[in-house]
Formats: sequence, structure tokens, C-alpha cells
Amino acid sequence: MDMNLHELSQAPGSKRKPKRLGMGVGSGTGKTAGKGHKGQKARAGHSVSPHFEGGQMPLSRRIPKRGFSNFRFAKNFETVNVRDLEEKFDAGMTITLEDLHERGLISGSNPVKILGDGDITKSFTVIANAFSASARGKIEAMGGKSEVI
Repeated sequence: MDMNLHELSQAPGSKRKPKRLGMGVGSGTGKTAGKGHKGQKARAGHSVSPHFEGGQMPLSRRIPKRGFSNFRFAKNFETVNVRDLEEKFDAGMTITLEDLHERGLISGSNPVKILGDGDITKSFTVIANAFSASARGKIEAMGGKSEVI
């Protein structure tokens, strides 16, 4: 089917006229303009925050707040698996945090933990903030070293 630009048109029913509120009783949205009778939502400038419950004590204040959360004190490590070291680095290298950052394995300033997922066939010296037992075992089994900062 060959069409020219001047033959293009809107799909039928895709362009609707806006609903004209308050345009007489016969329009179906006359008088109160779809806002019902009185009340907070019928007034001009109505805006109520989504968690407002009409004066009822809000859910966030009804729920008891007890106990301890470790969220503020948790150490968040960036993780790198030994499989990634195998792919991105050559044998015999000394791998530092700067090297990991350059190769795109870590991004932020959080401490780095090396995890033991995957296998390695190369020998490295890896310098990081922490090592899992399996990662340390795999690195040292290949004759490498794992140094903690």
C-alpha cells in the first residue's frame, strides 16, 4: 500500500474534544461540574496529600514503632566475584580498588568484598576490604594472595 504524506490522517476516534464542565444542565456535567455537592473535594484549590485520611489518625501514626533497625549502622559492601577477576585481569597482576574501578567492576566509594562465585585458573594478588572464605580459598589455591586493606 503506497501512501503519500498528504493522505495521512488521525486514526478514527483518536482525537476527542475535551470534556466541557459546567456548561448547563443538559450537558450531563452542568451545575456542580462533576464534583458532587459540597465537601472538601468540591471546593476550589482542593488538594489533600495521598496519606491524609480525613482527620482519622493516619496509618503511619497508628502502627507501633518499636524495636531496633540496623539500617543506619549496616556496612554496605560492593561485591565482586572471582569469576569477574578471571575475565577482566591477566595472570600475575596485583589487583587494587583503582583497577576494579577502571574495569567497571565497582562504582562507588563503598568498601569492596570479593566473593567466591565462579572458578579461576590464574594467579592474582588481590587487595580489597574483605574476602569470603571461598574466595580466599580459590585465590590462594591458584598461588595468589588476598590482602585485606
